Amino acid sequence: MTEAMGESAAAPLAGVRVIDLTRVVSGPFATMQLADLGAEVIKIEAPGKGDDARAFGPPFIAGESAYFLSVNRNKRSLALDLKHPRASEIMRRLVTTSDVLMENFRPSTADRLGVGYDALSAINPRLIYAAISGFGASGPESARPGYDLIVQGEGGLMDITGEPDGAPMKVGSPIADLVSGLYAAQGVLAALRTRDTTGLGQRVDVAMLDAVASLLTYNAGSYFATGQSPTRRGNQHPSIVPYAPFKAEDGWISLGVANDVIWSRFCGAVDRLDLRDDPRFAAAPDRVVNAAALVPQVAQIIATRTRDHWVALLEPLGVPVGAIQTVGEVVNGPGITARGKISRLPHPLAGHVSVVDTPVDLSSHTTGAHTAPPLLGQHTRQILRDIAGFDEAEIDGLVAAQAVAEYAG
Repeated sequence: MTEAMGESAAAPLAGVRVIDLTRVVSGPFATMQLADLGAEVIKIEAPGKGDDARAFGPPFIAGESAYFLSVNRNKRSLALDLKHPRASEIMRRLVTTSDVLMENFRPSTADRLGVGYDALSAINPRLIYAAISGFGASGPESARPGYDLIVQGEGGLMDITGEPDGAPMKVGSPIADLVSGLYAAQGVLAALRTRDTTGLGQRVDVAMLDAVASLLTYNAGSYFATGQSPTRRGNQHPSIVPYAPFKAEDGWISLGVANDVIWSRFCGAVDRLDLRDDPRFAAAPDRVVNAAALVPQVAQIIATRTRDHWVALLEPLGVPVGAIQTVGEVVNGPGITARGKISRLPHPLAGHVSVVDTPVDLSSHTTGAHTAPPLLGQHTRQILRDIAGFDEAEIDGLVAAQAVAEYAG
């Protein structure tokens, strides 16, 4: 576990200012990607409440939601009531000096609040306006709210996830939110590059449904080829056997026998040449056809030894194998800690907050975590003074009028 370093002036997005109107997961995850690459992110939250995710829990760390802390590092918080009469003046000043604005309201909500694309691009034609919604800015379902569980279902993922005779199953992480956030960050980067050429900003529209549908890849390809929707296969691969998790003596491993050479190595390692020589299992297509006969035999073998035994035996032979680890094993294990991917960020209430850092390493620039997720309104005065250009008396007036709020701890 590494102590986070200070923000580097050489960060690839240094000088890019992002106004973040998002909340919960998809948008905050997107703006965190930009912040990890060095962008200055100003998180605008409702006074007294803040991002909805601040209330998600337990667990809480010194009163701060662990859920919120996981997707909001490297940002500053401005508590601003977007419904207040003076909000438009504050937003105008912020937008004038910013490069990107991101929101994940339902379509039409941003327009109603006066922070829609048309209004803000008129103030700053160079502004890149990114919007994440459940079902897109256009189309017959655009007004529907986007929730990860709903979109995982309507995007086809749940129908192909789970045991063949069991219920549809969602992915363990909020994959619809997360992949939408990644696509939104990618879209912003593309728009920034385009602006280098044209001098103009544009709108980036990401629908969660579209993002999830894009993950269907070969499952959609199978449907296009056959006209038949793939069905749930549990942990079994449609064209590689054995390629699945197996229960070991003290836990679970994943075993991936991807070709005939690896199959021969596996059979030799476990002293089961009879399996290698069995004509039912000789070639990869045979093993798929006869999976029902083969998989239980492999399961019996794996159950006799520990996870560590199988990894130590098979990995040196080039047989793909790995322990199925708990979250705790992952974040404390050498796989990512040795690469500095767990960072401890100083936090004014919790002392330190640990986060899983960005997976993106650039050889020429510094990326990653440097500041802890902000307290609600922690930077209100600083942002209004240094970026929006209000003097102290004006800020006092905005606070008194309840247009903005400062951290009240």
